[in-house]
Amino acid sequence: MNVVSTSPSSTEILYELGVEPVAVSHACDHPPAATELPSIDVSKVDATASADRHEQVRAATADGHLYRMAADRIEAVQPDLIVTQGVCGVCAVDDVLVEETLADLEVDPDVLALQANRLADVLECVEDVGQATGTEARAGRLVDDLRERIAAVEERVPDEPRPRTAVLEWMDPIRPAGSWVPDVVDAAGGEYGIGDPGERSKPLEWDAFLEYDPEVLVVAPCGFDAERTLEQFHELSDRSGWDEIAAVRDDRVFILDGSAYLTRWTPRLVDAVERLAALCHPDVFDSVPEDIVQP
Repeated sequence: MNVVSTSPSSTEILYELGVEPVAVSHACDHPPAATELPSIDVSKVDATASADRHEQVRAATADGHLYRMAADRIEAVQPDLIVTQGVCGVCAVDDVLVEETLADLEVDPDVLALQANRLADVLECVEDVGQATGTEARAGRLVDDLRERIAAVEERVPDEPRPRTAVLEWMDPIRPAGSWVPDVVDAAGGEYGIGDPGERSKPLEWDAFLEYDPEVLVVAPCGFDAERTLEQFHELSDRSGWDEIAAVRDDRVFILDGSAYLTRWTPRLVDAVERLAALCHPDVFDSVPEDIVQP
């Protein structure tokens, strides 16, 4: 079966199930083998500063799609199945652009559009990909393992206290993470009073963020690794009132690779549960993992 993946999230799921796609999105970087595959899209965003990237995204999506698809490459690999997504047309190519592209091509693959808003939905996506690719048994074993790992963390999390926790998926403008992230924080033993489970993220005024006064702050911008986030961290730390935030005073500000652990709907969200548990309850869980940076 020739499978094309249009997002880093679906690519990760495919590899977890032992299915190597024949082509992927330009942003697919995990596992590393995915970077060697043909790319079927190009992003229109290339700015460095968070505010500039935000403006480029706004302008591109106002005029149409954020990505351009390489229709010739799709035809060349003759896909039987395209695994795409309906989660976010900003994060990756979505089902709308896929259908528009296929309308002009001779190939006629099946299209599986994955949709995840909550952590439980992500596990269902794994099962859906398993069914579409004939790997149902492997998908079932993976989902069982992921559920067991989440339950193991939840069993160790104390009922009280649950620290006020914030996860930022963008720094300028401030944008607290939404969708499945509140579920991840809850499973990790944090209190997420800055967004509702399953709801899309939206910008937050700085004064409102100061009023929330998180005790644990995780900075994990969409599309940034830890090094890139550290380079742009002044977009937060230079703001008025930064030093008065509880998490800053208590040295509980952490940088996490957003693409690896939080902004993609993949099995690695369970890795995020385990990591955030160590940040929220360091007296209960192991020390902070080495790939988490403190600015």
